[in-house]
Amino acid sequence: MAHDIDEIIKALNGARHEWRLPVVSEIAEKKRDPFRILISTIISLRTKDDVTRDATIRLFEHAETPAEMMKLDNETIEKAIFPAGFYRNKAKTIIDVCKTLVEQYKGIVPDDIDELLKLKGVGRKTANLVVTVGYEKPGICVDTHVHRISNRFGYVKTKTPNDTEFALRKKLPEKYWIEYNDLLVAFGQHVCKPISPLCSQCPVHDHCHRVGVKIHR
Repeated sequence: MAHDIDEIIKALNGARHEWRLPVVSEIAEKKRDPFRILISTIISLRTKDDVTRDATIRLFEHAETPAEMMKLDNETIEKAIFPAGFYRNKAKTIIDVCKTLVEQYKGIVPDDIDELLKLKGVGRKTANLVVTVGYEKPGICVDTHVHRISNRFGYVKTKTPNDTEFALRKKLPEKYWIEYNDLLVAFGQHVCKPISPLCSQCPVHDHCHRVGVKIHR
C-alpha cells in the first residue's frame, strides 16, 4: 500500500476543488493568525463547521489578541461562541489559555507542539493544527476523519487517533504532512463518510482496501 500514497494524494488534490475546506483552514486562508487558529480549533470541538466559523467571527469582533481576550468576562465569550458544544467550558478554557499566553509566552502562540500541549484544553490534534496551519511547519493533525480514512485505506492499522499520528509520522512522506489533514477531512466530510461511504464517487477507489466497510454507496 505504501507505494500508492503518491497516487492517493494526487487524486485527492485533483478532487479537492469540489469540497469545502475544513473550517480552521478556511479561516487560516483569510488570515494566517496562529492565535485565531488556536481559538477556532478550541471552539470546533464537537461543533459543526458552520457554527465554528460564525462563533470565531463573533468572538474576534470583541478581541483580537490574547491580552484583549483575557479581559473579556465569561458571559461575553459564552454569548459570542454559543451554540458551540460545551460553550461554557470552552469560554473558561479560552480565558485560561489567553492568560497563560500573556503571562508565560509574551502573548505569542508557541510554534512547538510540546509547548502548545502545556496549554489548558490543547491536545495533540489542536497542537498539530496550530503548527501546520498557523505556522506552516511540519506536523500531522489527526482527527476522527484522518484516523478513520487512514485505516480504511489500509495505510495504517491503529486503534486511536494518537496511534495514527505516530504511525503516520513513521510512514507518511514528510512532504505530505501539512496537507494530509485538509485533504482527508474534506474527503471524509463529503465522500468517505463514517457510515455508508460514497465509494461510487471516490477518486481513490482503486487504491482503497475498504477496511471495515460493510455498506457503501
